[in-house]
Amino acid sequence: MKVTAAAPPRTETRTRVRWGILAMLFVVTTINFADRATISIAGPDLRAALGLSPVQMGYIFSAFAWSYVLAQIPGGWLLDRFGSKTTYFVSLTLWSLLTMFQGAVGFLTGAAAVALLFALRFLVGAAEAPSFPGNGRITSAWFPTNERGFASAIFNSAQYFATAFFAPIMGWIVHSFGWQAVFYFMGGLGLVLALFWNRVIYGPLAHPGVNDAELEYIKAGGGLVELDSKAATAKPKEVDTLKCIGELLRNRMLLGLYIFQFCINVLTYFFLTWFPVYLVTERHMTILKAGFVASLPAICGFLGGVLGGWISDRLIKAGWSLTAARKTPIVLGMLMAMSMIACNYVESDMLVVFFMSLAFFGKGIGALGWAVVSDTSPRQAGGLSGGLFNTFGNTAGIVTPIVIGYILQTTGSFASALTFVGLSAAVALLAMLFMVGTIRRVELKDSLLATQTP
Repeated sequence: MKVTAAAPPRTETRTRVRWGILAMLFVVTTINFADRATISIAGPDLRAALGLSPVQMGYIFSAFAWSYVLAQIPGGWLLDRFGSKTTYFVSLTLWSLLTMFQGAVGFLTGAAAVALLFALRFLVGAAEAPSFPGNGRITSAWFPTNERGFASAIFNSAQYFATAFFAPIMGWIVHSFGWQAVFYFMGGLGLVLALFWNRVIYGPLAHPGVNDAELEYIKAGGGLVELDSKAATAKPKEVDTLKCIGELLRNRMLLGLYIFQFCINVLTYFFLTWFPVYLVTERHMTILKAGFVASLPAICGFLGGVLGGWISDRLIKAGWSLTAARKTPIVLGMLMAMSMIACNYVESDMLVVFFMSLAFFGKGIGALGWAVVSDTSPRQAGGLSGGLFNTFGNTAGIVTPIVIGYILQTTGSFASALTFVGLSAAVALLAMLFMVGTIRRVELKDSLLATQTP
């Protein structure tokens, strides 16, 4: 009698829902940074219309960052308390409405227009505060460690894609319809996107399209799949917030990471604020041409950002330690970013664009700070940890526009400003090499609250 062997059990094919989540993070972060950049594209025309000095422009450019920094820790707390989906949706809706309102400044003149513009930029910063900690938190939940570098690089590279894609569009809008129109357009686009957010974003355990195989893959690889579950957001408070902030600040690895992020964001905020003004005033380009030229370094930053994350994850899969895999692209990227200083020694616009593009490409490769945050944040306080990291990082958004404004008013040239920005990349490199030691997840001790055992 012939015996037929039983067929082996079928292995469930793993779904790939996490990549759809990442695509949504990329799109919403693109809109986020395009909204931040509206003021720089409108800047030359706006400055002429309102008769603003370089120092006044510096303060208006920095208004966003003042509230963005102040709201980081509250934003992180909201993410931990109410979850990423709800907090992010409210944030996206508010910042889009406030972006639209900035167009109304055109109906005012003098001090009233300046005050309203500063106030609206200030409120946009507060509304956007939960966005990047939310990105880091969602990435921690949806991606295993060996994919997290690439995933973080994708949403982080949206800041470059935003400029590459939207700078020419916004430049054309300003040229054709006036500077007010760019605020109406970008704000309206954000409101449309908010309608899709709740249909796409879920925590891993709640998503209707994910299967057990994908969940197990994420969890086995170090993903915190339970992070945004109903049980997680409803459970009793696990940490003392103030003690947790103190404990995170006393951690040398995290402090080095915070300094690194501040320095790398000096480059970010130069491109988001003064770069188009530099092209128009120092290089004598039209605003239409400046919009297109500004997109070239941004394209290089986008490519560098994706490449840096891909390299880091490939090194992990090849057996490199997490520390070496994260730090290697960062060091190489910061060395390239310092090339911006060379713009002071060339006359050709083509060479200026080349060195700016090389600097932004390097900055993109090295922009792995959010991947390291996802690798290191304590399980009980992922939003708070990301908020604290972003607080330090975006303090550069306050400092950079104002410092450059005073440099311009004092010297009448961008030469010292470019040196300041380029040397910030050098400090970022030193912080990563000599302050950040072994990269590992932080285990809280002093700030954990005692739990009652049933």
